[in-house]
Amino acid sequence: MSASSTLPPFDPTDPLGIDDLLEPEDLAIRDTVRSWAADRVLPRVAEWYEHGELPEIRELARELGAIGALGMSLSGYGCAGASAVQYGLACLELEAADSGIRSLVSVQGSLAMYALHRFGSEEQKRTWLPGMAAGEIIGCFGLTEPDHGSDPAGMRTYAKRDGSDWVLNGRKMWITNGSVAGVAVVWAQSDDGIRGFAVPTDAPGFSAPEIKHKWSLRASVTSELVLDDVRLPADAVLPEVTGLRGPLSCLSHARYGIVWGAMGAARSCFETAVAYAKTREQFGRPIGGFQLTQAKLADMAVELHKGILLAHHLGRRMDAGRLRPEQVSFGKLNNVREAIEICRTARTVLGANGISLEYPVMRHATNLESVLTYEGTVEMHQLVLGKALTGLDAFR
Repeated sequence: MSASSTLPPFDPTDPLGIDDLLEPEDLAIRDTVRSWAADRVLPRVAEWYEHGELPEIRELARELGAIGALGMSLSGYGCAGASAVQYGLACLELEAADSGIRSLVSVQGSLAMYALHRFGSEEQKRTWLPGMAAGEIIGCFGLTEPDHGSDPAGMRTYAKRDGSDWVLNGRKMWITNGSVAGVAVVWAQSDDGIRGFAVPTDAPGFSAPEIKHKWSLRASVTSELVLDDVRLPADAVLPEVTGLRGPLSCLSHARYGIVWGAMGAARSCFETAVAYAKTREQFGRPIGGFQLTQAKLADMAVELHKGILLAHHLGRRMDAGRLRPEQVSFGKLNNVREAIEICRTARTVLGANGISLEYPVMRHATNLESVLTYEGTVEMHQLVLGKALTGLDAFR
């Protein structure tokens, strides 16, 4: 290093200089989503959370469509065709506002739209995807059942042929967007194996009662799907996949967004803790000047930015077509687990104020309790990695 060269100043918000890895277009997309969330979500989300509702979901969906956030990593049919890293940055900014908002976008784009885009017919894509990309049509993804979560192969929802039609019967549980969806991608057993169906939610026999009394993801629409003799034409089935490969590939895509999103919730809590520690005084000075508080902040910063680096690395691998499902499990397992620990530590910095909705910390912490188990529990991702490391299957 020459004597005349100078180091850039240390940036407490980006201590590792991760922004240097991003292109101008990446930063522009990140900032667009951050500004939208600051304007439309942050002023209202505490109220939505307190009342357990998302009353503006249809308006929010259209606005998210207008900024290209729905199905943004898909190409064609009105989708933005963004990179995996750009999609990840959007997920981080959305979840920094609230996990429920990121869930809305993940289910719409990475589950429902992704399934139609990858496995649907051309007619299905043209019918549904443009409206979904614009936020005019909301989608949901029906896989989990009341008695079958981690073992989707045991699903009881069944699709039976009746002439050229299909008739679906069954129940799905914990379905984000279900009560407001215009189309449900439903996975069902059949004589041919597990098949996916694009189910218009106005089909006779389909209903989606909303699930109430949640203590997590309260600013989100969560529903049960009920299918009682839902008759569908032959062209409702997704033609390009049979078996669990279909839904599991969709889940892998959605889990990738969670790897980024969890760090958004963690960042919000970390930034709140830093700001609080610099202004809250005890024993005559700010608590941020005490060694124990600084140790907490340092540990949170280390895990937060390690997690963002991991997400960025996985995003580059996805853009290069080299991201394996086991690597997504690696990211989901680590980042959600560390995000929860960051939120809990931030809550201790805030003391009693940490449980108040005046601050986002407890809201993020309770939301992450759902993120910890949806799209694969801790145990399932540990077993995915365990099998990859040993070559031995411990699932059964």
